[in-house]
Amino acid sequence: MTRLFNEPAAFADEMIEGFVASHGRWVKRVSGGVIRNTKSTPDTVALVIGGGSGHYPAFAGLVGQGLAHGAAMGNLFASPSAQQVFNVAKAANNGGGVLLGYGNYAGDVLHFTQAQERLRREGIDCRSIAVTDDVSSAPLTERSKRRGIAGDLTVFKVAAAAAEAGYPMDDVVAVAELANDRTRSFGVAFTGCTLPGADHPLFSVPEGRMAVGMGIHGEPGIDETGIPTADGLAELLVSKLLTEIPDGLPSEGNTTAPRVVPILNGLGSVKYEELFVVYRRVAQLLAEAGLEAVDPQVGELVTSFDMAGTSLTLFWLDDELETLWNAPADAPAFRRGAITAAALEVSDAGDEAAVELSIPEASADSRAAAALVLAALDAAKAVVDANADELGRIDAIAGDGDHGIGMERGVRAAVEAATDAIGRGAGAATTFYTAGDAWADKAGGTSGALWGMALRAIGDAVGDIKAPDADSVAAGVSGAAAAIMDFGKAKPGDKTLVDVLVPFRDALASAVGAGQSLTEAWGLAAAAAQEAADATANLLPLMGRARPHAEKSLGTPDAGAVSMALIIRAIHTTLVENTAIKEKA
Repeated sequence: MTRLFNEPAAFADEMIEGFVASHGRWVKRVSGGVIRNTKSTPDTVALVIGGGSGHYPAFAGLVGQGLAHGAAMGNLFASPSAQQVFNVAKAANNGGGVLLGYGNYAGDVLHFTQAQERLRREGIDCRSIAVTDDVSSAPLTERSKRRGIAGDLTVFKVAAAAAEAGYPMDDVVAVAELANDRTRSFGVAFTGCTLPGADHPLFSVPEGRMAVGMGIHGEPGIDETGIPTADGLAELLVSKLLTEIPDGLPSEGNTTAPRVVPILNGLGSVKYEELFVVYRRVAQLLAEAGLEAVDPQVGELVTSFDMAGTSLTLFWLDDELETLWNAPADAPAFRRGAITAAALEVSDAGDEAAVELSIPEASADSRAAAALVLAALDAAKAVVDANADELGRIDAIAGDGDHGIGMERGVRAAVEAATDAIGRGAGAATTFYTAGDAWADKAGGTSGALWGMALRAIGDAVGDIKAPDADSVAAGVSGAAAAIMDFGKAKPGDKTLVDVLVPFRDALASAVGAGQSLTEAWGLAAAAAQEAADATANLLPLMGRARPHAEKSLGTPDAGAVSMALIIRAIHTTLVENTAIKEKA
């Protein structure tokens, strides 16, 4: 368990503060994460990496000369928001464009893609590389669906070295994609991990058993076996990875032994000494397979809090990849060779000061409606707070168990932002916008991005001039569904919140079209939403982190669908109470 913390909700921020205080030679803090505290060559590509906190040395420990230029740092096991990624990328940009690097998880893909689009709109050449090295998370025929684990290091190191060498953006992207294509990882766990303040792990492994194919966010493994000997584990890891040798390696007639970088990664609680015993046999097996081990890495490189486990990565080299892998680097958690870099001057890059957004003018009717928006958000907060533990329990069955925590962070931030906006005269649309942006920024993860989109879409429909009515709210819900399905690519039947949102949208539009008031129509649609949420128990997940463990979730509803139905019902109660107040008046 995680023993040392103050307020669990403040853990990530306090961790970043302490990391920067202890590693000021390499990094400095900016809004959203950290950047290099050393000068980079002007007009070269900047590599900005990122993901959730809880994986140190990934991601901040890989920021430094010869490695990443910046890291966007999300909350615990939650992707950084698009705003965080944008802020770090802007601060790290050298004038040659920005390459965003991250593990292939739904929340990271959503937020980094949003940031990429925003950077491009500002004239910055921005590309992305999503790492897909985990062989257990999808079959070879669906490599694009695989998640990124310890293979992050090989892809980031090669891309950073190429950028440092002056490669143009197209070539940096090409060599990063090649590194990703030639990286394979496979892992096991003996215990789950426990987030600060939690009284139980995100998942558990029976005593004397081993989860095979686990993820780095507490996702349970795809299989379970007895714990083998150190040699037996080495044989399992190596044999699994040698069943999938990347294309383009030397043919059998070539006398040169294929070269691989082996990375034996500890996930948080396995001692270095244990890793060395395992690596002893890994080295023997690689030699017996006719492979040349180049620059082996044994230690903690991508962790999962206090999880007891390990993973093996094989990075298959060619001459260019080997040169880039061996290039000098100086980061807090990864150093090699001699490298000299001048420290940044205070004026070179500084923390981005918080900018108070201006509040557009709004009509009196819209300002009055904004108060109802805040009441609805308060109701959402109350129901999320009351059900956070249960949402986490549901999510942990096939996912990482953080849905309740993420929803709490998001809705609390939304309420605070809406309260501030209304205090400065915001109308309904602006209240929705500020709440949505705050939700996405603080929640991170997939749900944060999607709820942020939903609130913005409703804001677009209601505006700041007229009082929102049933038609505009129904149009906003329709816009929210369209935006979420277009961006997230989920569709009904995938076992996501879309399975609730679509029937809710249809029922609301039908009732409004039949002349029902907003309160009446919302009530009818809320019943449809609850029925749809319950029905997700019969579905297998086809999207997100639960997908590799689809069978485990059968019989349990989707956490995102459940939380959406809960919020919809809570908002209906608010609408009913508001109607009663008006009638009494």
